[in-house]
Amino acid sequence: MERESARVALGRSGLSVTPIGLGLMGMSQFYGPADDDSSVATIRAAIDLGVELFDTSDFYGASSATLGAPVAGFGHNERLLGRALAGRRDRVVIATKFSARPTPQGGSVFDGRPEYVKAACDASLRRLGTDRIDLYYYHRLDPAVPIEDTVGAMGELVAAGKVGALGLSEVDPEILGRAHAVHPIAALQSEYSLWERGVEEAVLPHCRRLGITLVPYSPLGRGMLTGRFGRGSTFDQDDFRSTLPRFQGQDFATNLRLVDQLRAFSAARGLTPGQAALAWLLAQPYPVVPIPGAKRTTHVRENVAAADTSLCAADVACLARVFDREAVKGGRYGPRHQRPDLTG
Repeated sequence: MERESARVALGRSGLSVTPIGLGLMGMSQFYGPADDDSSVATIRAAIDLGVELFDTSDFYGASSATLGAPVAGFGHNERLLGRALAGRRDRVVIATKFSARPTPQGGSVFDGRPEYVKAACDASLRRLGTDRIDLYYYHRLDPAVPIEDTVGAMGELVAAGKVGALGLSEVDPEILGRAHAVHPIAALQSEYSLWERGVEEAVLPHCRRLGITLVPYSPLGRGMLTGRFGRGSTFDQDDFRSTLPRFQGQDFATNLRLVDQLRAFSAARGLTPGQAALAWLLAQPYPVVPIPGAKRTTHVRENVAAADTSLCAADVACLARVFDREAVKGGRYGPRHQRPDLTG
């Protein structure tokens, strides 16, 4: 579980990756328009820059009642990754997810039935153009199916050679423990960043006890921690942030003042704000592999460089104080999000 030679083990699965992955969701939906050719070029450039963990989901690209905006279609993100990996498959670790299915009304349902697990895996393999998914996540829980049944079916995929290791997303310690008792869980994907630290109290210590690696999604606070937003920033209807309290009104203004302190901290150390935020995550006493999203090669290059940055203990503590959980204003989600968010 320790980071060796700039690599991070994914649980006890035998898989290891370079410290910064790439989240692909924004190449299909949630954060404004994207271009497939540009996205493919960015993915290939990321491989050349040493990125190994590429994170997708069969749901990325599906319709979204939350945004009410046209999107690329269920499975689009996996097909995009499969296209980009032509001739490069042996250089990467593919992580994808199942369980969310779009409804005709633009919402989603979650399906953890064993028969669906297997069908979803086969469909993802076809879209990705590969015979093996390295890390297969249960995206969001189906409340009607016991976790033991779903993970048992996932374990059968490992035995069949279709999947290398198993992961869960956004679950509490109790569910994590029950799942791990059925089949070893290599990774837990949850939101974690300077401005979203809810996993620190119970989830991260439980991951340590079980030997599970945390894969933080939105490690740059949905772009907030890059420092690129200001008081006059607005978000279009097809941008998920337009629905989130932390990006609205007085909460947004208060949070921007925290980012001002991050900018000053970073500038004094020759870093960008995003690099400092990622370096803070990598300095935590847990194995983590952040998966910041990026649509442009310049952003990937900037993110990857954060792995070469070491913050001292005083710096880590300083940033933790600035982004104290009481200092960050606004909830993770707004009233329009009646079901678990699928942006990770």
